[in-house]
Amino acid sequence: MAASARKRLPRAIFDFVDGGAGSEAAVRRNRERFERIAMMPQALRDCSAAQSGVTIFGRRYAAPFGVAPMGFADLIRPGTDRALARAAKARNIPYCLSTAATTSIETIAEIAQENLWFQLYPGSDETIAAGLMRRALAAGVTTLVVTIDIPVPGKRPRDLVNGLSIPLKPSLKTILDVAAHPRWLWRAALGERPGMANFVDVRGAMSGLAHAEFVSRQLSCPGLDWRRIEVIREAWPHHLVIKGILNPQDAVRAERLGADGIVVSNHGGRQLDSAPASIEVLPAIREACGDRLKLILDSGVRSGDDIARSLASGADFVLLGRPFLFAVAALGLERGPAGIIDILQAEFLNTLIHLGCAEAAELSSEHLWPRQGANR
Repeated sequence: MAASARKRLPRAIFDFVDGGAGSEAAVRRNRERFERIAMMPQALRDCSAAQSGVTIFGRRYAAPFGVAPMGFADLIRPGTDRALARAAKARNIPYCLSTAATTSIETIAEIAQENLWFQLYPGSDETIAAGLMRRALAAGVTTLVVTIDIPVPGKRPRDLVNGLSIPLKPSLKTILDVAAHPRWLWRAALGERPGMANFVDVRGAMSGLAHAEFVSRQLSCPGLDWRRIEVIREAWPHHLVIKGILNPQDAVRAERLGADGIVVSNHGGRQLDSAPASIEVLPAIREACGDRLKLILDSGVRSGDDIARSLASGADFVLLGRPFLFAVAALGLERGPAGIIDILQAEFLNTLIHLGCAEAAELSSEHLWPRQGANR
Protein backbone atom coordinates (compact mmCIF):
# COMPACT_ATOMS: atom_id res chain seq x y z
CA MET A 1 0.00 0.00 0.00
CA ALA A 2 2.98 2.29 0.39
CA ALA A 3 3.34 2.58 -3.39
CA SER A 4 -0.29 3.56 -3.76
CA ALA A 5 -0.02 6.04 -0.89
CA ARG A 6 3.02 7.63 -2.54
CA LYS A 7 0.95 8.39 -5.64
CA ARG A 8 -1.91 9.92 -3.67
CA LEU A 9 0.00 12.09 -1.22
CA PRO A 10 2.14 15.18 -1.72
CA ARG A 11 5.77 14.21 -1.46
CA ALA A 12 6.30 16.18 1.76
CA ILE A 13 3.47 14.30 3.49
CA PHE A 14 4.53 10.88 2.21
CA ASP A 15 8.13 11.58 3.23
CA PHE A 16 7.01 12.67 6.70
CA VAL A 17 5.43 9.25 7.21
CA ASP A 18 7.91 7.09 5.32
CA GLY A 19 11.18 8.80 6.23
CA GLY A 20 13.62 8.33 9.07
CA ALA A 21 16.62 9.91 10.73
CA GLY A 22 19.97 10.53 9.06
CA SER A 23 20.75 8.21 6.17
CA GLU A 24 17.72 6.08 7.14
CA ALA A 25 19.97 3.13 7.92
CA ALA A 26 17.84 2.33 10.98
CA VAL A 27 14.70 2.24 8.83
CA ARG A 28 16.36 -0.20 6.44
CA ARG A 29 17.86 -2.22 9.31
CA ASN A 30 14.41 -2.75 10.82
CA ARG A 31 13.21 -4.43 7.64
CA GLU A 32 16.44 -6.31 6.90
CA ARG A 33 16.49 -7.94 10.34
CA PHE A 34 12.89 -9.11 9.99
CA GLU A 35 13.55 -10.55 6.55
CA ARG A 36 16.47 -12.57 7.91
CA ILE A 37 14.21 -14.45 10.34
CA ALA A 38 13.13 -17.84 9.02
CA MET A 39 10.44 -19.84 10.80
CA MET A 40 10.22 -23.61 10.97
CA PRO A 41 6.76 -25.11 10.31
CA GLN A 42 5.55 -28.05 12.36
CA ALA A 43 3.46 -30.57 10.46
CA LEU A 44 0.40 -32.64 11.37
CA ARG A 45 -0.80 -30.42 14.21
CA ASP A 46 -4.55 -30.03 14.71
CA CYS A 47 -5.16 -26.32 14.12
CA SER A 48 -8.82 -26.60 13.14
CA ALA A 49 -9.77 -24.31 16.04
CA ALA A 50 -6.87 -21.88 15.61
CA GLN A 51 -7.57 -18.32 16.69
CA SER A 52 -5.55 -15.11 16.90
CA GLY A 53 -6.82 -13.60 20.17
CA VAL A 54 -4.53 -12.62 23.04
CA THR A 55 -4.89 -11.14 26.51
CA ILE A 56 -2.71 -8.24 27.63
CA PHE A 57 -3.13 -5.76 30.49
CA GLY A 58 -6.33 -7.45 31.61
CA ARG A 59 -8.15 -7.25 28.27
CA ARG A 60 -8.81 -9.80 25.57
CA TYR A 61 -8.10 -8.55 22.05
CA ALA A 62 -8.92 -10.18 18.73
CA ALA A 63 -5.30 -10.16 17.54
CA PRO A 64 -1.80 -9.65 19.00
CA PHE A 65 -1.30 -6.22 17.45
CA GLY A 66 -2.55 -2.67 17.82
CA VAL A 67 -2.30 0.78 16.27
CA ALA A 68 0.88 2.57 17.32
CA PRO A 69 0.79 6.21 18.45
CA MET A 70 1.23 8.58 15.49
CA GLY A 71 1.38 12.35 15.57
CA PHE A 72 -0.22 14.51 12.87
CA ALA A 73 -2.08 11.53 11.38
CA ASP A 74 -4.75 13.83 9.96
CA LEU A 75 -2.17 15.20 7.52
CA ILE A 76 -2.86 12.04 5.53
CA ARG A 77 -6.55 12.86 5.37
CA PRO A 78 -8.83 14.80 7.73
CA GLY A 79 -10.48 12.36 10.13
CA THR A 80 -7.67 9.77 10.10
CA ASP A 81 -7.37 9.62 13.92
CA ARG A 82 -11.11 9.04 14.23
CA ALA A 83 -11.19 6.44 11.44
CA LEU A 84 -8.36 4.43 12.99
CA ALA A 85 -10.04 4.56 16.39
CA ARG A 86 -13.37 3.38 14.92
CA ALA A 87 -11.73 0.47 13.12
CA ALA A 88 -9.73 -0.53 16.21
CA LYS A 89 -12.88 -0.57 18.31
CA ALA A 90 -14.87 -2.48 15.69
CA ARG A 91 -12.12 -5.08 15.20
CA ASN A 92 -11.25 -5.17 18.93
CA ILE A 93 -7.59 -4.17 18.88
CA PRO A 94 -5.98 -1.33 20.88
CA TYR A 95 -5.68 2.17 19.46
CA CYS A 96 -2.85 4.13 21.08
CA LEU A 97 -3.46 7.87 20.77
CA SER A 98 -0.38 10.09 20.59
CA THR A 99 0.16 13.20 22.67
CA ALA A 100 0.92 14.80 19.28
CA ALA A 101 -2.34 13.60 17.73
CA THR A 102 -4.49 15.92 15.69
CA THR A 103 -7.54 14.84 17.71
CA SER A 104 -8.12 15.22 21.45
CA ILE A 105 -8.06 12.50 24.08
CA GLU A 106 -11.70 13.14 24.91
CA THR A 107 -12.89 12.86 21.30
CA ILE A 108 -11.05 9.61 20.65
CA ALA A 109 -12.14 8.16 24.01
CA GLU A 110 -15.77 8.45 22.91
CA ILE A 111 -14.94 6.42 19.79
CA ALA A 112 -12.41 3.83 20.96
CA GLN A 113 -13.79 3.52 24.53
CA GLU A 114 -12.08 0.66 26.40
CA ASN A 115 -9.80 -0.02 23.42
CA LEU A 116 -8.00 3.29 23.91
CA TRP A 117 -4.43 3.52 25.16
CA PHE A 118 -2.76 6.91 25.56
CA GLN A 119 0.86 7.70 24.71
CA LEU A 120 2.48 10.45 26.78
CA TYR A 121 5.52 12.56 25.96
CA PRO A 122 6.67 13.66 29.45
CA GLY A 123 8.31 16.77 27.95
CA SER A 124 10.01 19.61 29.76
CA ASP A 125 6.95 20.83 31.69
CA GLU A 126 5.86 18.35 34.36
CA THR A 127 2.61 20.20 35.04
CA ILE A 128 1.51 19.79 31.43
CA ALA A 129 2.34 16.08 31.48
CA ALA A 130 0.40 15.70 34.73
CA GLY A 131 -2.57 17.46 33.16
CA LEU A 132 -2.55 15.13 30.17
CA MET A 133 -2.47 12.14 32.51
CA ARG A 134 -5.45 13.48 34.44
CA ARG A 135 -7.38 13.94 31.21
CA ALA A 136 -6.52 10.42 30.06
CA LEU A 137 -7.60 9.00 33.41
CA ALA A 138 -10.87 10.95 33.33
CA ALA A 139 -11.50 9.66 29.79
CA GLY A 140 -11.27 6.07 31.02
CA VAL A 141 -7.78 5.15 29.78
CA THR A 142 -6.22 2.29 31.75
CA THR A 143 -3.00 1.79 29.73
CA LEU A 144 -0.54 4.70 29.67
CA VAL A 145 2.41 4.44 27.26
CA VAL A 146 5.25 6.83 28.16
CA THR A 147 7.69 7.54 25.32
CA ILE A 148 11.26 8.15 26.49
CA ASP A 149 13.36 7.98 23.32
CA ILE A 150 13.20 11.63 22.19
CA PRO A 151 15.73 13.49 24.35
CA VAL A 152 16.15 15.76 21.31
CA PRO A 153 14.27 15.75 17.99
CA GLY A 154 15.67 13.39 15.39
CA LYS A 155 17.25 14.93 12.31
CA ARG A 156 15.17 13.81 9.33
CA PRO A 157 16.70 15.05 6.07
CA ARG A 158 13.56 14.44 4.00
CA ASP A 159 11.54 16.75 6.27
CA LEU A 160 14.25 19.40 6.19
CA VAL A 161 14.39 19.32 2.40
CA ASN A 162 10.60 19.57 2.22
CA GLY A 163 10.47 22.44 4.72
CA LEU A 164 8.65 20.44 7.40
CA SER A 165 10.48 22.08 10.29
CA ILE A 166 9.78 24.52 13.11
CA PRO A 167 8.98 27.05 11.79
CA LEU A 168 7.65 25.70 8.49
CA LYS A 169 9.85 26.60 5.51
CA PRO A 170 8.19 25.03 2.45
CA SER A 171 10.11 25.41 -0.79
CA LEU A 172 8.53 26.42 -4.09
CA LYS A 173 8.99 22.80 -5.23
CA THR A 174 7.02 21.57 -2.22
CA ILE A 175 4.23 24.09 -2.83
CA LEU A 176 3.97 23.08 -6.47
CA ASP A 177 3.91 19.39 -5.52
CA VAL A 178 1.03 19.99 -3.12
CA ALA A 179 -0.83 21.83 -5.88
CA ALA A 180 -0.29 18.78 -8.13
CA HIS A 181 -2.39 16.66 -5.71
CA PRO A 182 -5.79 18.41 -5.95
CA ARG A 183 -7.77 15.65 -4.21
CA TRP A 184 -5.51 15.77 -1.15
CA LEU A 185 -5.55 19.57 -1.22
CA TRP A 186 -9.35 19.71 -1.53
CA ARG A 187 -9.87 17.36 1.41
CA ALA A 188 -7.33 19.27 3.48
CA ALA A 189 -9.06 22.56 2.68
CA LEU A 190 -12.47 21.21 3.71
CA GLY A 191 -11.24 19.49 6.88
CA GLU A 192 -10.16 20.90 10.19
CA ARG A 193 -6.73 22.50 10.21
CA PRO A 194 -4.31 19.83 11.54
CA GLY A 195 -2.83 20.76 14.89
CA MET A 196 -1.91 19.18 18.19
CA ALA A 197 -5.36 19.07 19.73
CA ASN A 198 -4.12 17.95 23.14
CA PHE A 199 -2.17 21.20 23.56
CA VAL A 200 -4.98 23.58 22.62
CA ASP A 201 -5.30 26.34 25.26
CA VAL A 202 -2.55 24.81 27.39
CA ARG A 203 -0.61 28.05 27.45
CA GLY A 204 -3.21 30.57 26.32
CA ALA A 205 -2.68 32.86 23.35
CA MET A 206 0.70 32.48 21.62
CA SER A 207 2.03 33.35 18.20
CA GLY A 208 2.30 30.49 15.72
CA LEU A 209 6.07 30.29 16.08
CA ALA A 210 5.95 30.49 19.88
CA HIS A 211 3.35 27.72 19.99
CA ALA A 212 5.40 25.55 17.63
CA GLU A 213 8.52 25.99 19.74
CA PHE A 214 6.55 25.23 22.90
CA VAL A 215 5.17 22.01 21.39
CA SER A 216 8.67 20.99 20.27
CA ARG A 217 9.93 21.37 23.84
CA GLN A 218 7.03 19.32 25.13
CA LEU A 219 7.71 16.46 22.71
CA SER A 220 11.41 16.23 23.56
CA CYS A 221 13.34 16.61 26.79
CA PRO A 222 17.10 16.12 27.24
CA GLY A 223 16.61 16.31 31.01
CA LEU A 224 14.19 13.38 31.19
CA ASP A 225 15.45 10.83 33.73
CA TRP A 226 14.29 7.88 35.83
CA ARG A 227 13.09 10.22 38.57
CA ARG A 228 10.42 11.54 36.22
CA ILE A 229 9.32 8.02 35.39
CA GLU A 230 9.07 7.24 39.11
CA VAL A 231 6.82 10.28 39.54
CA ILE A 232 4.63 9.10 36.69
CA ARG A 233 4.50 5.57 38.11
CA GLU A 234 3.37 6.91 41.48
CA ALA A 235 0.70 9.10 39.88
CA TRP A 236 -0.72 6.63 37.38
CA PRO A 237 -3.01 4.04 39.04
CA HIS A 238 -3.30 1.60 36.13
CA HIS A 239 -1.07 -0.18 33.61
CA LEU A 240 2.15 1.69 32.78
CA VAL A 241 4.19 0.95 29.66
CA ILE A 242 7.54 2.57 28.83
CA LYS A 243 8.14 3.00 25.10
CA GLY A 244 11.49 3.35 23.40
CA ILE A 245 13.73 0.87 25.24
CA LEU A 246 16.44 -1.06 23.41
CA ASN A 247 18.96 -1.72 26.18
CA PRO A 248 18.34 -4.82 28.34
CA GLN A 249 19.65 -2.94 31.41
CA ASP A 250 17.03 -0.24 30.88
CA ALA A 251 14.36 -2.91 30.55
CA VAL A 252 15.37 -4.43 33.89
CA ARG A 253 15.32 -1.00 35.53
CA ALA A 254 11.84 -0.33 34.12
CA GLU A 255 10.63 -3.58 35.63
CA ARG A 256 12.14 -2.76 39.04
CA LEU A 257 10.54 0.69 38.92
CA GLY A 258 7.13 -0.93 38.60
CA ALA A 259 6.35 -0.74 34.88
CA ASP A 260 3.89 -3.33 33.63
CA GLY A 261 5.42 -3.47 30.18
CA ILE A 262 7.82 -1.85 27.74
CA VAL A 263 7.75 -1.17 24.02
CA VAL A 264 10.99 -2.40 22.47
CA SER A 265 11.36 0.26 19.82
CA ASN A 266 13.80 2.41 17.88
CA HIS A 267 10.93 4.78 17.02
CA GLY A 268 10.62 3.35 13.54
CA GLY A 269 14.14 4.52 12.74
CA ARG A 270 13.06 8.13 13.14
CA GLN A 271 15.37 9.12 16.01
CA LEU A 272 18.86 7.56 16.15
CA ASP A 273 20.06 6.37 12.76
CA SER A 274 22.73 4.13 14.27
CA ALA A 275 20.35 2.37 16.68
CA PRO A 276 19.92 -1.40 16.40
CA ALA A 277 16.71 -2.85 15.03
CA SER A 278 14.07 -3.54 17.65
CA ILE A 279 13.65 -7.15 16.59
CA GLU A 280 17.37 -7.93 16.93
CA VAL A 281 17.57 -6.79 20.58
CA LEU A 282 14.24 -8.33 21.59
CA PRO A 283 15.59 -11.80 22.54
CA ALA A 284 18.23 -10.28 24.85
CA ILE A 285 15.59 -8.15 26.56
CA ARG A 286 13.33 -11.18 27.03
CA GLU A 287 16.26 -13.11 28.53
CA ALA A 288 17.03 -10.22 30.91
CA CYS A 289 13.42 -9.72 32.03
CA GLY A 290 12.01 -13.21 31.91
CA ASP A 291 8.24 -13.14 32.19
CA ARG A 292 8.16 -10.22 34.63
CA LEU A 293 7.32 -7.64 31.96
CA LYS A 294 5.00 -7.59 28.98
CA LEU A 295 7.16 -6.95 25.94
CA ILE A 296 5.63 -5.06 23.03
CA LEU A 297 7.58 -4.78 19.78
CA ASP A 298 7.35 -2.00 17.23
CA SER A 299 9.44 -0.62 14.35
CA GLY A 300 9.62 -2.38 11.01
CA VAL A 301 6.54 -4.61 11.37
CA ARG A 302 4.72 -4.86 8.04
CA SER A 303 2.92 -8.21 7.84
CA GLY A 304 1.31 -11.08 9.69
CA ASP A 305 4.55 -13.00 9.21
CA ASP A 306 6.40 -10.18 11.01
CA ILE A 307 3.91 -10.31 13.88
CA ALA A 308 4.53 -14.06 14.25
CA ARG A 309 8.29 -13.52 14.01
CA SER A 310 8.03 -10.95 16.81
CA LEU A 311 6.08 -13.24 19.11
CA ALA A 312 8.42 -16.17 18.44
CA SER A 313 11.37 -13.90 19.25
CA GLY A 314 9.97 -13.00 22.66
CA ALA A 315 7.28 -10.33 22.24
CA ASP A 316 3.85 -10.55 23.84
CA PHE A 317 2.30 -7.99 21.51
CA VAL A 318 3.11 -5.80 18.51
CA LEU A 319 2.34 -2.21 17.43
CA LEU A 320 2.27 -0.97 13.83
CA GLY A 321 2.19 2.62 12.60
CA ARG A 322 3.10 3.36 8.98
CA PRO A 323 0.96 0.56 7.43
CA PHE A 324 -2.18 2.11 8.91
CA LEU A 325 -1.43 5.55 7.48
CA PHE A 326 -0.56 4.11 4.08
CA ALA A 327 -3.85 2.18 4.13
CA VAL A 328 -5.82 5.37 4.78
CA ALA A 329 -4.01 7.16 1.94
CA ALA A 330 -4.51 4.25 -0.46
CA LEU A 331 -8.04 3.09 0.40
CA GLY A 332 -9.73 5.92 2.29
CA LEU A 333 -11.10 6.41 5.79
CA GLU A 334 -13.58 3.53 5.78
CA ARG A 335 -11.90 0.79 3.75
CA GLY A 336 -8.31 1.56 4.73
CA PRO A 337 -8.16 1.02 8.51
CA ALA A 338 -10.57 -1.93 8.61
CA GLY A 339 -8.96 -3.46 5.54
CA ILE A 340 -5.42 -3.41 6.87
CA ILE A 341 -6.53 -4.87 10.22
CA ASP A 342 -8.31 -7.71 8.41
CA ILE A 343 -5.29 -8.36 6.18
CA LEU A 344 -2.84 -8.45 9.09
CA GLN A 345 -5.08 -10.67 11.18
CA ALA A 346 -5.65 -13.11 8.31
CA GLU A 347 -1.93 -13.20 7.50
CA PHE A 348 -1.04 -13.84 11.12
CA LEU A 349 -3.58 -16.63 11.48
CA ASN A 350 -2.36 -18.23 8.25
CA THR A 351 1.23 -18.16 9.51
CA LEU A 352 0.16 -19.48 12.90
CA ILE A 353 -1.51 -22.52 11.34
CA HIS A 354 1.46 -23.21 9.06
CA LEU A 355 3.67 -23.24 12.14
CA GLY A 356 1.41 -25.80 13.78
CA CYS A 357 0.05 -23.46 16.47
CA ALA A 358 -3.56 -23.14 17.56
CA GLU A 359 -3.01 -19.84 19.38
CA ALA A 360 -0.47 -17.05 19.65
CA ALA A 361 0.77 -18.19 23.07
CA GLU A 362 2.23 -21.35 21.48
CA LEU A 363 4.77 -19.36 19.45
CA SER A 364 8.28 -19.56 20.84
CA SER A 365 11.94 -19.71 19.88
CA GLU A 366 11.30 -23.34 18.88
CA HIS A 367 9.75 -21.93 15.71
CA LEU A 368 12.83 -19.91 14.73
CA TRP A 369 15.42 -21.26 12.31
CA PRO A 370 18.27 -21.68 13.01
CA ARG A 371 17.18 -22.67 16.48
CA GLN A 372 17.64 -19.97 19.11
CA GLY A 373 18.03 -20.18 22.88
CA ALA A 374 14.86 -20.20 24.97
CA ASN A 375 13.28 -16.75 25.23
CA ARG A 376 10.17 -17.50 27.23
